[in-house]
Amino acid sequence: MFKPAPLVLSLLACSVLLGGCSDNVKDTHPQQLVSQRQAIFKKMTKALEPLGMVARGHKDYVRGEFVVGAQELKDLSSQPWVFFTADGNYPPTKAKPEVWSQPAEFKQATNNYLATVDTLVEVSGSADMPAISAAVDAVQKSCKSCHDQFRNER
Repeated sequence: MFKPAPLVLSLLACSVLLGGCSDNVKDTHPQQLVSQRQAIFKKMTKALEPLGMVARGHKDYVRGEFVVGAQELKDLSSQPWVFFTADGNYPPTKAKPEVWSQPAEFKQATNNYLATVDTLVEVSGSADMPAISAAVDAVQKSCKSCHDQFRNER
């Protein structure tokens, strides 16, 4: 019969205890606004990652795949903003209070992001790698700029 070593038992106990101390706050809002927008942002990241790999030369440009990926990002890009409602500022949000205290600036950051995605879609089928790389870079910079201003990096 297998008997785990005391060290193994200690490590297991520590991991269980530390897991209980995590800051994973559940979204208990009836409409789960935070969870819905976070799920969309995760999908957006997943759609952007392969485009970034192509733009940086780590993956071959395949026109059809790239166009589909850019369009998928565009389709997702308009979705999360409706979940930033007046009652959408509660834990486990990572949004800074500025989302609600500076709505015009947040709207401008959103519009800037949407414009960069539109540009990416426009050049996605061109096979013009400098233009594609610049467009992907602009999308990524737009994301970072918005995160810097409006997102806590907990």
